Amino acid sequence: MIYTAIDTFYLSDEELNNSPSRKDGIDEPTEVNLRIYGCDLIQECGILLKLPQAVMASGQVLFHRFYCKKSFAKFNVKRLAASCVWVASKLEENPRKARHVINVFHRMECRRENLPIEHLDSFSKKYAELKLDLIRTERHLLKEMGFVCHVEHPHKFISNYLATLETPPELRQEAWNLANDSLRTTLCVRFKSEVVACGVVYAAARRFQVPLPENPPWWKAFDADKSGIDEVCRVLAHLYSLPKAKYIPVCKEGGSFSTTSKSWDPQPMLKEDTLSGPPTKDDPKTATTVMISSGGSKESLGKAAAGKLKESKKNADISQTAPLVEDEAKEEQMPRKPRSEHKLGAEGERIKEREREKDRVKVRDRERGRDSDREREREDGERDREKIKDRTHRSKEKGRDSGHSGMPKHHSSRDRDHHSSYSSREKDRHRHHSYG
Repeated sequence: MIYTAIDTFYLSDEELNNSPSRKDGIDEPTEVNLRIYGCDLIQECGILLKLPQAVMASGQVLFHRFYCKKSFAKFNVKRLAASCVWVASKLEENPRKARHVINVFHRMECRRENLPIEHLDSFSKKYAELKLDLIRTERHLLKEMGFVCHVEHPHKFISNYLATLETPPELRQEAWNLANDSLRTTLCVRFKSEVVACGVVYAAARRFQVPLPENPPWWKAFDADKSGIDEVCRVLAHLYSLPKAKYIPVCKEGGSFSTTSKSWDPQPMLKEDTLSGPPTKDDPKTATTVMISSGGSKESLGKAAAGKLKESKKNADISQTAPLVEDEAKEEQMPRKPRSEHKLGAEGERIKEREREKDRVKVRDRERGRDSDREREREDGERDREKIKDRTHRSKEKGRDSGHSGMPKHHSSRDRDHHSSYSSREKDRHRHHSYG
């Protein structure tokens, strides 16, 4: 059989009692309170971000799994809750931007602690630190999970179980609410989702006084046992008896989401006196103070001043000779530079030659294109001339054919001029004879 679901993160009661938080001195009520508080943050953030319930359920399961391997004293609850929401939104294919998650958690913290709500600028240094901390916490979460973040929820079994048992419809909503509340406890890391679904259905049926078949027992058809169902009901009853969860500062990094303990500012530069170490007796600056404090005479003071002058002269000579040494070193290094410069110059010339060759090829292509365009224009002109000649030749042939056939209906302009001149001569002749 091939299993497509990887859901093997389950712990025993002994392992939960010996959690890393207990080893760091955090008692059981405090751990339970912080677990409920973190799940409340995830649920509220999911509602504000308009995420589906599957995202919030996956985030809460990842939250419980992480604190089964790490302590509350080393990782802040608020920052881990934000990372769980961010990772779960990607797992359930409803991703949200890191900026949205940070803004929502910042606003939630301001409201819960009655702080003035301030706008968190996305270009500020504070926002950059929060985003880096969110990414860092996400890496820790994925590392502890071994990048196996598959989660199977009891919600998908509830509808099938209730439909099989033929229960009334109001029982479905109650069982769904109990399944959402069970995610605030460690039931998701103690029992499989089938057992939790059966326990939720049993608790909802007891609340609405709906009888379920017991002969044969109904839970055996769903791969569950009576002891697991009773434990689920007991944990849910204990959850509803607890007061509202509040934040308890147990983390060493700090208890605020908006303020990070790790500063990204560069370390301030120490003074030269502190870097040089404690003063010694050989130091000429401290020699005079040592002599005065020891009650020395005037002669000793004069000797100390003379020694100080000698030391200052030596320092001056060293400072004068240092530039000469530097100049000599530069001169020695100068012959090496032209080789690299020569290499660079040769490479530059090669590059320039390549660019020139490319330009020449481009110019040749352009000239060839122009020549081809001219040839095309000439060919088009010759074709047009041939077409005109063909048309004139055809018109002439049509005129000849029309002259041979019968009486011409139309005369050419030359015939018209000849006819008009002949008629004018005839008129002149008649006028001449009449006068004579």
